[in-house]
Order: sequence, then C-alpha cells, then structure tokens
Amino acid sequence: MKLETAARFNTKCVHAGQEPDSATGAIITPIYQTSTFVHDELGQHKGFDYSRTNNPTRAAVEANIAALEGARSGIAFASGVAAINAVASRLDPGDHVVVDKNIYGGTHRLFEHVLRRYNISFSYVETAIPDNVAAALTSDSKMIYVETPSNPLLGLTDLAVMADLAHSHNTKLVVDNTFASPVNQNPINHGIDIVIHSATKYLGGHSDISAGAVISTNSKIKKILDSAKNFGGNLSDYTVWLLERSMKTLHIRVKEQTRNAKLLAKMLNKNDNVITVYYPGLSSHPSHDIAKSQMNDFGAMMSFDLKENVDVYTFLESLEIIKPGMSLAGVETTVNFPMKTSHGLLTQKERDNQGIGDKLIRLSVGIEDYQDLYDDLDNAIKKSIK
Repeated sequence: MKLETAARFNTKCVHAGQEPDSATGAIITPIYQTSTFVHDELGQHKGFDYSRTNNPTRAAVEANIAALEGARSGIAFASGVAAINAVASRLDPGDHVVVDKNIYGGTHRLFEHVLRRYNISFSYVETAIPDNVAAALTSDSKMIYVETPSNPLLGLTDLAVMADLAHSHNTKLVVDNTFASPVNQNPINHGIDIVIHSATKYLGGHSDISAGAVISTNSKIKKILDSAKNFGGNLSDYTVWLLERSMKTLHIRVKEQTRNAKLLAKMLNKNDNVITVYYPGLSSHPSHDIAKSQMNDFGAMMSFDLKENVDVYTFLESLEIIKPGMSLAGVETTVNFPMKTSHGLLTQKERDNQGIGDKLIRLSVGIEDYQDLYDDLDNAIKKSIK
C-alpha cells in the first residue's frame, strides 16, 4: 500500500513521510541540525547539499503535508507570509491578480505595499460571487487568490466554480486553506492549482512555532522552489521537527476544536446580546450549502458582532479562560478584535468595504470544555453591558 494515496486521513497524519531512520531505526525523524552535506564526489550528493534548499527533516514534513492535502509535493517555509511571497514571486511586472477582498491583513499589505512597487496590479472583489471575478479578469490576469473560509468573516468561495473559471481563462487559482485546515477541506480535490497554509496555525496547533507551506503538483512546486531559493525563508530544522510532531495529532485536535465550535456557534446565536454569528455550520450562514458541498466539516473559527450596548474593551478584559491574541488555531481558545489587531493597519474605508465593524469579535475555538468556554463568553458579555 502506498501510504500517501491509500491510507485514511488520521493514519496519514501519523505516518505519511515518516519513514524510520535508515541508520538507527528511530521511529521519529531525526533533527538534521546541519547547514551543509558532504558530497560523495564533487557535484554528487545524496539528495541534500545545503539546508536553505533542502533538509531531510524538512523533506519528511513536506511529504506529510502534501499527503494530507492529496497533492504530490509541498514546501515548508518560515511563515505563512513567506509561503505567500514564494508563490507571488512567480508573477512578472505587468501581471494582474484578482484577489478575494476578504483576505488576511498581512496578505493585503504584502500585495499593496510591496508587490505593487514591481508593477503587479491587484483587483479586490467578492470571490463568493463568481460574476465579480469574471468581470475583473483581464488578458493580463495570471492568478486568482482566494481565502475560504475568509478572515475574519468566514466567507466562502465555491472552489469548483472558481477552478473552472480560472482554468477557462488560463489563470492559476491559489487558495489559502489555513482557516479550514486539511482536516476540514482539501482544495486540490476541487481543481485548485496551489494551496497555501500558515502552518503556524492548525498544522502547528500549539502556539509555539511560526511556519508556512505551499502544496501543489510536482511541476508547479519546482518553479516555486526555484524562486524560494533566491530569497530564503526556509524553515529551521528544529522548528520543522516541532511541526512534524504536531502534525501527528492534527486530526484529533481539529476534530475536537470543530465539535466545540459547532456547539458554541449555536449557543452564541441564541445570545440576546449577539447580533450575528459568522460560522459556516449555521443554516443562517449565506454560504452554508457551499460549506456542506466542499468542506468535510465546518471548522473551528467563527466571528460574531456584539450589540451596541456591549462595550468591546470591557468584554475583552472580562474574559478569564479565553485570552486575547493575534494568532489562532492553538489548543487554547483565543479572541481577536480585528479592528485593532489583524486588520488594524487597513483604513476605515477598507475595513468598511470588508464588513469589519467596531463590534466584531473573532473567536478561535480550542479543545477546552465547550460549556466552560460559553460561560466565559456569556459572563464577559453580561459584565460589559452599558
């Protein structure tokens, strides 16, 4: 049995890419803490020559991530933004990109503050509406860039429809799958060309590393790797080892987080001081049917709007179990206030355009008892009513 293709998901988490060490039989991939590999003869090596380019520890985790996404190849990076930059580096001056307007603030800054300087143009549209994307495409369009679910409003884009649209225009489709994780969504199965992860989030899952990943076919990965070699951004050997360890529990962590999130979403949806809960698992979510068709489950991220009579700052300060934090997807539950943090560098107009209001709270659900989490949220809301 070829594990990468035949085994079920949870088995892949534990075993894909994880061959026992040939020298010692160690069941865990060793940390190859080396920058240089000796050549047998000049120009002849054993597949590794310099760790910025490749490393056996990193190769193991890359094989694991690729297998979980149902792809042939993957590359690990030092951060999610480094992964995005590696993909974007394949663009040339004059190229045009159609972008989901509801993207992570760091991605928006990379596109607007860095890549525009190199004569690459961007159009931001609601990719949940395919006609908007079709209208934005030009003869110079080389990429469509989508987050689904999106940050922070959990908007969804129909992956199969978007793949057909992209390929009919000879355009690459790139999907950031961070919010769903490979447990809950596999974009490659819907015809997507390139998948990106901030591996800092669910793949790492313990709020202790920074990492990123790009997954695609062999030919596309080779081109991205050729670019990545030139600007660095490689993941350190020890961090790779921590990521590999975390991947083994990815399935059970995310399953429990998702179970908690579904319960919390239903409970918050009934809270008199919450206006709207943004969670794909709720039948009230505008893309609930799309979520059912392309996601394995609905994920552990959600956002909600508090009513005007609730003071946001008092609410955040009143939480006891749940802590405010910039990042997400750890085993602990965290909240984020997008207006001041993840999307704080956007202009008011840009936030308004994305629907990010001054009462919006993003919740990353962990593995604690869901009733304790809800009680913490409800008590903090009650303490914050003006």
